[in-house]
Amino acid sequence: MQEALKKIHERAGDAPVKLGLILGSGLGHLAHAVEGPAIPYADLPGFPHAGVSGHNPHLHIGQLEGQRVAVFGAREHYYENGNPAAMRGALEVLKALGAERLILTNAAGSLRQDIPPGDLMLLSDHINYNGLNPLIGEKTDARFVPMTDAHSPALRAALQSAAKAEGIALQEGVYAWYSGPSFETKAEIRMLKTLGADAVGMSTVPEVILARFLDLEVAAISTVTNMAAGMSDEQISHEHTKAMAPLGAAKLERILRRYLANLP
Repeated sequence: MQEALKKIHERAGDAPVKLGLILGSGLGHLAHAVEGPAIPYADLPGFPHAGVSGHNPHLHIGQLEGQRVAVFGAREHYYENGNPAAMRGALEVLKALGAERLILTNAAGSLRQDIPPGDLMLLSDHINYNGLNPLIGEKTDARFVPMTDAHSPALRAALQSAAKAEGIALQEGVYAWYSGPSFETKAEIRMLKTLGADAVGMSTVPEVILARFLDLEVAAISTVTNMAAGMSDEQISHEHTKAMAPLGAAKLERILRRYLANLP
């Protein structure tokens, strides 16, 4: 971490950042709006591989809507290398940069007809259906992280206020994490609906756990790119996800910009 911090300070200065953003599919252009350097993950020891098409593996540090932020243009998913803790080093660096909050975004499949493709869902809670955990192997008692209100009520309220100011509907729901990279079956989607899930995706939950471990306040928003298996006749694929992500991403960018502009 110290080597990564040194490289970041050399390129972006040592002023503390206000918060971190991890961008999902379709939001990469928001990283380029940051007024500051873009540092390739490959240059930062401990940063993830992040090799999914449609993502931007750079750390952007600088001003966005008057706030100094650290924007992660990509994440490493569990399905890439089988490591649920792949983002731990990057989030430890975020904490060391002075951030107190983390906002996560992702692309997800909807399990609710009233949250169709192009809409957004603010995560009120999540289901770690995989049972995988990025803190397995942690030696200290800090590994026993409480997850009640892991998705910060205060941060969610601030994002809802920003959405209302922009005239954007932002429903809340429960996100279920499936490992991927294959999409879920119809039977699995029926099961997840029975368990109380409102959307399903292949990321975010490990980062929420890591963020709470690091005492970062956290919130997450899904861009709905498709209805989950069996919920419609559309053909689900990664190409379809990349094509549909910009529909919700434009709304999400407006919410994030408004939220940042409203921060003291």
